[in-house]
Amino acid sequence: MIEFHNVSKRYPGSTDALSQIDFKLASSEMAFLTGHSGAGKSTLLKLIALLIRPTTGQVLVNSENLGRVQPKRIPYVRRKIGMIFQDHKLLFDRTVFDNVALPLVIMGMPHQEIGRRVRASLDKVGLLNKEKAYPITLSGGQQQRVGIARAVVNKPSILLADEPTGNLDPELSSEVMEIFAQFQQVGTCVLIASHDLDLIRRMGHRTLILRDGKMVADGTLSKPASEANQ
Repeated sequence: MIEFHNVSKRYPGSTDALSQIDFKLASSEMAFLTGHSGAGKSTLLKLIALLIRPTTGQVLVNSENLGRVQPKRIPYVRRKIGMIFQDHKLLFDRTVFDNVALPLVIMGMPHQEIGRRVRASLDKVGLLNKEKAYPITLSGGQQQRVGIARAVVNKPSILLADEPTGNLDPELSSEVMEIFAQFQQVGTCVLIASHDLDLIRRMGHRTLILRDGKMVADGTLSKPASEANQ
């Protein structure tokens, strides 16, 4: 589903943001990406989403080499990928329904199908009763759920999240993570960048650890002894 083969990324005038990264994520696999600020987490996600391209190496998504994708095809490749951000990136002058519908409107999907998909996505994140509300009236956790609904409304095979719980309290963070787990259970490949090691340990999924642009670990973080003995 996602493959990195000896991938490096250097921005102009800087050292390597990523250096010789190798890993594979299977379809319906859920994994975390962690590391210190500036370790390369966001750069790695941007490579998968085709927001940037590698300096060297190959990034494959669904067996397609992203380095060879022509510019006119980039929007079509991105339709298979849902992206969730820490700051939601919602349009505050549009309703919740309109925010979630935006990717489908851009695709030119029929109005009736847009309505069906938007309401199905809002139902999955528990916000079906908020479709006419404006984001400014929602809590931070609800706004993040709108962002998730928008990311999955196109039924992507891959879901990427960049610090999706950074502004949420522990209880809301756990609720958001459970939503991600539900999508993984129905076959979506989920990769979440997070610095919240306690949350990552509780979830118990594969974790990729970056340090100074290099992959230094790939496995499952052990739970604290107090939790492991329960």
